[in-house]
Amino acid sequence: MKLFIVGTGPGNPDHMSKRAKEAIEQADCIAGYTTYLDLIAHLINGKPLISTGMMKEMDRVEQAIEQVLAGKSCALVSGGDPGIYAMAGLVFELCAQKKIQIYRTPPEENHDNSLVLEVVPGIPALAAGAALAGAPLTHDFAAISLSDLLTAWENIEKRLTCAAMADFVMVLYNPKSKKRDWQLARARDLIMEHRSPDTPVAVVTGAMRENQQIYLTTLKEMDCEQVGMQTVVFIGSSTSMQYMDFMFTPRGYTKKYHSNQ
Repeated sequence: MKLFIVGTGPGNPDHMSKRAKEAIEQADCIAGYTTYLDLIAHLINGKPLISTGMMKEMDRVEQAIEQVLAGKSCALVSGGDPGIYAMAGLVFELCAQKKIQIYRTPPEENHDNSLVLEVVPGIPALAAGAALAGAPLTHDFAAISLSDLLTAWENIEKRLTCAAMADFVMVLYNPKSKKRDWQLARARDLIMEHRSPDTPVAVVTGAMRENQQIYLTTLKEMDCEQVGMQTVVFIGSSTSMQYMDFMFTPRGYTKKYHSNQ
């Protein structure tokens, strides 16, 4: 049987791939974070669910693997793309720890403690948010999560500082939660040590969902109170610009080809 690791995209069914929908339809059971399962309720059709809340990622991944080893197919769903701050890495990590043999296609001979695995990509939050903001990621960028639940804050600060010094456009995931309310302000202060306070910033919440909000500001004027766990923050490089209601980062075409347009 097969374990599908499925990216469901930003949340709107219109932005889910055909393959993601097929994998969910083919699976005998569905596993995922409760909120993400609610977003695809129309595709589940009464199938058995492995539904857990925040901080229970290992439980649901282990249960999904157990279902497949027991002879069922399972779709383990993640919002966005399953390989970006999501479940795909944990699946590989646990399979490696448990010495479970994994294959892209069914092997010629069946083996105990083995499974077939397919990672189904989805539109990540950084791509959905960037599309709404304009085109902030046209040039080099760095994605950094501000959650220190799994990464020491000391390491996060190093990454923020290095990315700011290198003049990357920066995409900040997990900027704030109920228990983590100071990290974004600290990140802004660190970045401003190496970047102009007038650097353009786009704050996108609930990209492609009903609660979608977009606002453009600058690094010094960014309101840290207007963010949450569904927010992605785009901090421009030294070349990023705002034009009307959009933010973009030039790739360099007009400079190279001397366009006067």
